[in-house]
Amino acid sequence: MEPKFFDIPVCVGDVTLRVARGHFATRHSHTNYFIDVTRQQSSLQGAEAVAQQLGQRLRASMMVDTILCMDGTRVIGTCLARQLTQGGYVSVNAGKEIYLLRENMSADGKLIFRDNARFMLEGKAVLLLLASVTTGSTVEKGIRCVQYYGGNVAGIASIYSHLKEVKGIPVVSLFSTDDLPEYASYTPQECPLCRQNQELDAIVDKFGYSAL
Repeated sequence: MEPKFFDIPVCVGDVTLRVARGHFATRHSHTNYFIDVTRQQSSLQGAEAVAQQLGQRLRASMMVDTILCMDGTRVIGTCLARQLTQGGYVSVNAGKEIYLLRENMSADGKLIFRDNARFMLEGKAVLLLLASVTTGSTVEKGIRCVQYYGGNVAGIASIYSHLKEVKGIPVVSLFSTDDLPEYASYTPQECPLCRQNQELDAIVDKFGYSAL
């Protein structure tokens, strides 16, 4: 049965958060909510709305050379680069070039980049951009990758975050647990929904969900 979605009663500018409540399994955890960011990932209007709000939070203080777009956020990243570099605002990045990188996974699940992309990481201030941050495992993978290629993680940005920081780096997000206070994330071994024999509603990943 397909999960029942609804918009939470909190908006950030023109950005709304669409969620479904139930029992969901990700690669790293089980959660009681699925956060659907398809509209923001896949439509120009939705991506621009997110980028405008994130840009307001980042443009005055964070120097960015490269945006590493994870969780399918390439459209948002493109709009955000434009927000950070355009004139007319107090922006430390106004008029400069910002590179965009899309995550590239190896066969064994590691984040890698080809030799021709290394110059966008080596010695660069890199912003990690994600759709959502829950356990922090995806962010940690991004941090390790950027550091391996000689870059510096300047910051972390997302639409929703369950965490305020990862590895000491603050997460800038539009929505947080303050907006979704009942949200919970568990390891599969410690999931109380599993212990209560509640069946999974869907398998979820960065591409969306597959109802069970």
